[in-house]
Amino acid sequence: MNAFDISLYHFINQWAGHHPILDHVMAFTARYALEIYALLFIAAWFTLPKSDEKKRHGIIVMGISGVLALLINFAIGHFYFRPRPFVALPHGTFTQLIPHAIDSSFPSDHTAGSFGFAAGSWRRSKSWVRRSFTILAFLVGFSRIYAGVHWPTDVLAGMVIGIVSARVVWALNSWLKPLTQFGLRVFHLGKFATR
Repeated sequence: MNAFDISLYHFINQWAGHHPILDHVMAFTARYALEIYALLFIAAWFTLPKSDEKKRHGIIVMGISGVLALLINFAIGHFYFRPRPFVALPHGTFTQLIPHAIDSSFPSDHTAGSFGFAAGSWRRSKSWVRRSFTILAFLVGFSRIYAGVHWPTDVLAGMVIGIVSARVVWALNSWLKPLTQFGLRVFHLGKFATR
């Protein structure tokens, strides 16, 4: 393991186990990011005016961006294995706040998905959506190190993968318009809204 990862990991993880409230916040964020994002997606979808098709299309793009990031991570994990900090480091030199499978640490799935969602929102979303998704993405990445389950470069790689995924999906967003139209039809929104 490289010196950068070890030193920055210990700098962040050293605070774990000493501040109960912060520990609970970080552990909750590290474990339940997907559920938090699900609630944010629902709020973003249903707080828009019924007629706003463009921003709802942006929400579809956000979701697909996160999915693409996770697919990229899945592929990387099949070709490159890096042990997690709680496997590689001597016992007693770190604090692990949450349980985790002993699978590949690189790159961070949670961070990649989070930044896929967040970066997908940067182009066509309401300001509260952009801000909340982006703040949460940074918090998720930080919490994964704080909780002891990822190296810093796992998180940095996840950030890059998420942002690149969002750019790719936005470049191809016209292919997703049928999916947006399906969502509008199901929920009676946009041109399918009942007057």
